[in-house]
Amino acid sequence: LSVALILGTTTLANAKENKPFVQQGKASWYGPGFHGRTTANGERYNMNGLTAAHRYLPFGTKLEVTCNQTGKSVIVRVNDRGPFHGNRVLDLSKGAAKQLGIVQRGVGSVKIEKIL
Repeated sequence: LSVALILGTTTLANAKENKPFVQQGKASWYGPGFHGRTTANGERYNMNGLTAAHRYLPFGTKLEVTCNQTGKSVIVRVNDRGPFHGNRVLDLSKGAAKQLGIVQRGVGSVKIEKIL
């Protein structure tokens, strides 16, 4: 009986970890001033990569980010913490912002979906 309960709990815990995550809000990007510096997960920041900073999602989480204005999407990996400015939900690397078409504006309205 206890083995069944443990297995049931493990399955339930895994289901909770894999539940869908969708978030809407504003995303900005960061680049030149941080390029080469250490991110919160300990790796070097590459502004031309496809990474993002999120306040609480685990490092390594892969997100599909879709820009509501341009309709373009990009897949990024969370490797840093932030954003720390305003009510934004995500800070993107310049490479990711470029693929979304928001480099010139600096900020865009996005939908974030956890994919892994």
